[in-house]
Amino acid sequence: MTGYITWDVSPIIFDSFITLRWYSLAFMIGFLVGYEIVARMFKHEGAPEKWLGILLIWVVCATIVGSRLGHVFFYEWDVYRLDPIKILYVWEGGLASHGGTIGIILAVILFSVFTTHRSPLWTFDRLVVPVALTGGLIRLGNLMNSEIFGHATTLPWGFKFVRSAEWHRLYEGMACHPTQIYEALVYFALFALLMWMYWKKNAEERPGLIFGTFLTGIFLPRFLIEFIKNDQVAFESAMTLNMGQWLSVPFIVLGLFFIIRALRRPRIAIKYPDKFADA
Repeated sequence: MTGYITWDVSPIIFDSFITLRWYSLAFMIGFLVGYEIVARMFKHEGAPEKWLGILLIWVVCATIVGSRLGHVFFYEWDVYRLDPIKILYVWEGGLASHGGTIGIILAVILFSVFTTHRSPLWTFDRLVVPVALTGGLIRLGNLMNSEIFGHATTLPWGFKFVRSAEWHRLYEGMACHPTQIYEALVYFALFALLMWMYWKKNAEERPGLIFGTFLTGIFLPRFLIEFIKNDQVAFESAMTLNMGQWLSVPFIVLGLFFIIRALRRPRIAIKYPDKFADA
């Protein structure tokens, strides 16, 4: 049985005195819901409430700057080095999740040094839970933009991305894998797993376990899905593994390291006062 879905959805929700895109809305929802989830964790464990605002600033800046620079340096440095000012033109597109991950890692380290004075793993084990949710929302934003889709397929859930110039150039008339949905489903499932680990299994008492599960759960599926995704830039066509796959390997290894390390060490008892620490 063959079939397809014609995807003809506008990436813009409304265009009046401001332009609101589905992709931007996905980011906003992710940050707002993520803030609430981390706030409940901090309150659950008696962390200071003021840490929330500081962490939010670090993460928002790191996500935007890291994702942009990741795309610039990993994928299109030959283009941007000729006109560096265009690095600032984020509205033209070009964000890389691997760069965003590196940015967040650096931000959490700085947040830990200057604010919490705790191990960065303490923050990572809590922050990555909503990050998984936000990753799924962003992939839905990619779907609304008709971008980052996969190779041609005869599967009944294949999509014809009729608003995409890339689809018309490469696959005119053929349905393609909706890899944005594949990744989104993986990330939402990972979010549910991490929430269960934290709230039901107290996995945060094994430092690094939630963080390691996040890294492996994000980047191993990403590595596999890349086999059916289109190359983002031309030079990847000559590579056995594309840039996204090579960049995923260190994160997978790091995730496995933290999982094994956490399981080999004894639990750390944590008190749960269910209120923010006094100022």
